[in-house]
Amino acid sequence: MLHLLYILAFTILAFMAVGNLIRNLIVFSFDRERTYPTNSSPINNQGKYGYYSSKKQFVPHPELLDSAGNLIKEPLLVMRSINVEDARQHLDALYEASPGRKSENSEEA
Repeated sequence: MLHLLYILAFTILAFMAVGNLIRNLIVFSFDRERTYPTNSSPINNQGKYGYYSSKKQFVPHPELLDSAGNLIKEPLLVMRSINVEDARQHLDALYEASPGRKSENSEEA
């Protein structure tokens, strides 16, 4: 009997959670379409905190700005393509130059 009570309670909680999820998705979709007035400060005339509209004002990520605050036009990461043999040679050179490799050679001799 106690098992049925647990199943019933968790079923009700699951339905409430799914209903809450659907309700939040609907509210957020309507809230996304709404436009809010933008002010120069986050506090408007009534003393309440206002919202900033993402559609009217574009604020770039700080990593996309240089030291003067201008938008960077060049790519942030440039990768040089190399073939497989060059990559193997670089990895082999790193492996041969590693400290653990030298101690293994001295133990074998």
